Amino acid sequence: MAMTDEDLGFLPACEAAALIRAKALSPVELVSAVIRHIERCEPRVNAFAHFAPEQALQAARGAEAAVMRGGPLGPLHGLTATIKDLCWTKDFPTQFGSRIFAGNRTPTDNPTAARLKAAGAILLGKTTTSEFGWTGVSRSPLTGITHNPWQYGYNAGASSAGAAAGAAAGYGALHQGTDGAGSIRMPAHFCGVFGMKPSFGRVPYAPVGAGDYTSHMGPISRTVADSALMLEVMAGPHPLDHTTLEAWPAPYLRRLHEGIAGRRIAYSADLGHARVDPEVAELVRAAAGRFAVTTDAPLAEVTPPWGPAGPELARKFWSAHETRLTRHFPRWEAEMDPGLVACIRAGNAISISDYQDLRERKYAYVAQIHAWFEDWDFLITPTVSVAAFPADRLMPEHWPQHPWDWMSWAEFSHPFNMSWNPAATVPCGFTRAGLPVGLQIVGRRFDDLGVLQASAAFEQALPWADKRPPLAG
Repeated sequence: MAMTDEDLGFLPACEAAALIRAKALSPVELVSAVIRHIERCEPRVNAFAHFAPEQALQAARGAEAAVMRGGPLGPLHGLTATIKDLCWTKDFPTQFGSRIFAGNRTPTDNPTAARLKAAGAILLGKTTTSEFGWTGVSRSPLTGITHNPWQYGYNAGASSAGAAAGAAAGYGALHQGTDGAGSIRMPAHFCGVFGMKPSFGRVPYAPVGAGDYTSHMGPISRTVADSALMLEVMAGPHPLDHTTLEAWPAPYLRRLHEGIAGRRIAYSADLGHARVDPEVAELVRAAAGRFAVTTDAPLAEVTPPWGPAGPELARKFWSAHETRLTRHFPRWEAEMDPGLVACIRAGNAISISDYQDLRERKYAYVAQIHAWFEDWDFLITPTVSVAAFPADRLMPEHWPQHPWDWMSWAEFSHPFNMSWNPAATVPCGFTRAGLPVGLQIVGRRFDDLGVLQASAAFEQALPWADKRPPLAG
């Protein structure tokens, strides 16, 4: 049976790569179909800050010629991918979701974009982000609202919103995201796809950010296997990021289905402090129980003693790090996101001595997390406390309101940006309103393979990739 444009848009990367190698699917056929599918869905979803179909088709023709020549092909040869608008790309504008940098061009690709292209991937363009990635809501002054593919007008989540919305809507298989406090995991939760924040340093991040080493880069996809494939390409040391790990990645894809029987799993409903909407909590608890039964891995409910110390640290660091943008106020303040402006002003009230005190407290907090993980292989939590809500709001209507502090409904992700543990989110069900909910799986630092294996085991127990959202039709 012939596949439609939509079918090819939703085709997993691992399957598409095999078909291309067997000359059963042409890169031009695949890229053309994905482009047509995107053009039928855009700008309704509004996942792109910059869409480049002509450049993609030109690259696809080159990829097809290489297949026909019969030479060696990269692991992503002929597959489509997208890059987030926070990341440098020499062929596309890098605008950071801000009017300040509208039309901005950078001289080089960031390491991930370069590695994806070297592996044979065809870049479709840049996906939308909140302004400078500051918030967990999918809107920016530059591109407006990116809509959740499951519900028009609703939050697609955090600063990798376009990447997750694109993955959910079938805009090809592979999407790159970044995560400074949950910005891979939160949009994947809201959009019902898989997102992986690797161990810090696993994937080079260049230029290196000013967020006290909390920003990570990783894959977003509809299947765990596709993210494993993509992460193998993205990972490894790089001279432009002095924090990258010396080790090259494990063979994630080949070892994905080894299982996690006997591994020690902790489950926490709230980390000892977080408010969670009841429907989200019920879905995650039920999924965690089913996961433990089907994987033959014992699960214990716990309350980590380090949990309550995290929120104050995260909030103060978040606002302190945004103060780097104060220099834009004289010319641009009126055209910036008002929530970002409020966040920056809060950060400007933190003194240097206060910041140094926060760092001491943070390092003690991180040490507690790693000491706790000596007794556990994985920690399972909700990914986010709420399902998607209207994207014109910073806070859900039923939550306490604040001029900038969106983190109150996202308490589960930022601890592991500070501690550098690998963490992924897997779809675990839908609310009664039909909105996706994610379950977070956190592993010991450096155990990216284990987190992927646990995610694959969960995917096998509770599959999700066959589900297509209404806005993808």
